[in-house]
Amino acid sequence: MEFAYTPEQADLQQRAAAFTARLMEHEDAVEASGGELDPGIQAELVRGAIDAGLWAMNMPTEWGGLGLSAVDQIIVQEQIGKATNCLWDFVWYPANVLARCTPEQREKYLLPVIRGEKRDAYATTEADAGSDAIAISTTARKVEGGWVIDGEKWFVTGGDVSDFWIVHALAGEDRAPTLFLVDRGTPGVETVRTPVFMHTPVLDHPTIAFREVYVADDAVLGEVGEGYELTKEWFVEERLGIAARTIGAAERALGLARDWAVSREQFGLRIADFQMVQQMIADSAVDIALNRSYYHQVAWEIDHGGDRKTMHAKASIAKLAASEAAGRVADRCVQIFGGRGYDRSYAVERIYREVRVDRIWEGTSEIQRLIVANELVKRGLGVLDMPR
Repeated sequence: MEFAYTPEQADLQQRAAAFTARLMEHEDAVEASGGELDPGIQAELVRGAIDAGLWAMNMPTEWGGLGLSAVDQIIVQEQIGKATNCLWDFVWYPANVLARCTPEQREKYLLPVIRGEKRDAYATTEADAGSDAIAISTTARKVEGGWVIDGEKWFVTGGDVSDFWIVHALAGEDRAPTLFLVDRGTPGVETVRTPVFMHTPVLDHPTIAFREVYVADDAVLGEVGEGYELTKEWFVEERLGIAARTIGAAERALGLARDWAVSREQFGLRIADFQMVQQMIADSAVDIALNRSYYHQVAWEIDHGGDRKTMHAKASIAKLAASEAAGRVADRCVQIFGGRGYDRSYAVERIYREVRVDRIWEGTSEIQRLIVANELVKRGLGVLDMPR
C-alpha cells in the first residue's frame, strides 16, 4: 500500500484547495443574507469548478467526467469540506446511480449534469421513513405506457435548484423498490415547504410532493425492484465523501483555533500555554489524524476491488467515526475561541453548526452502528481486516 500522494494527486489537492479558497470568499455574505448568493456568482462558481478540473469527478472520462478514483475523490472532498455554508455543493458530482442510465437517459439527464448544464437531486427520505428506508410510502402505480407516482419526499438536498429528481418509490402491486427520473415542471410536482435549518446553505433541502405524477416507462432508472440496492451504492459514495468533508472542516477549525491560541493572551500568557487548551488542541489533532488515515484506507480498498458488502460497512465506519470526531473538534475550537467562537462571523461557529447534520443525513450515527454490527454478526470480523 502506497501512502504518498502521486504528483497528480498532489496537484489535484492544490487545485481543490485553491478553489476552496475562492468559495470561502463568499461565506460571510451567504451567512449574512440567510443563504442567498447572486445567481451570476453561482454560475461563475460552477464554471470555476469545471475549469479547475473538479466537476463530475465520479463519472467516467468517456462521458465527459473526470474519472477520478475513490482516493482522488476524497482528496477533493477533504479540501472543499473546509468551506462553510455548504459552498462545497458548487463542486458537484452526479449521483453515482446515474451511471445506470440507458443511453437515451444518459443523453437527457447525465451528460447535461456532467457539462454543468443541469443538476440532479436524490429524493428518498420521507416524514415516516428516514433511518428506516424500507418504510417509504411513495408509490408508483403502473398504467398504460408508464407510471403514476404519489408521495412526499423530505430533506431533498439541492431540490430547490435541481432540474430533475431521482425518486425512490414502491412500484406496482409487488411494491418493488424502484428509482424513477422525474423532470422539474412535470405536472403534479410541488415544493411543499423549505425548512430553515441550523446551518445556512446556499442550496436548500425542501419537501417535494409528487401528486399523481405521470412518467413514461423510460423514466425507470436501472430495473424495477433495484431501488434499495442502487441507493445503497449511492450511500457508500456519499458516506465516504462526508467522512472526508467533515475532517476537512475539522482541520480548518483546528487551524483557526491554534492560531487564535498562540496569539490570544490572558493573565499575561498566551492561552496556548494553558495545559487545558493544549489538551483540546492535542485531542483534536488525534481525532483528525486517525480518521484521515482510515477513510484513505477505505477509498484505497474500493479502488482495488474490495468486497462490496464489506465496503458498505467500512464506509459506515468512516462516516460514523469522522462525523462524530468532527463534532468534538468543532466543539473544542468554539471553546478555545471563547465568546468569539459563538459569533456567526467566525468560521468556527459556522463549522460547529454545520458538522452537526453529518451525524444525521445519509444515515444517522445509530444506523451506521447497526450496519457495522450486522456485518460483524453475519460475517465475522472481516470488516476489521487490512486489505490484502
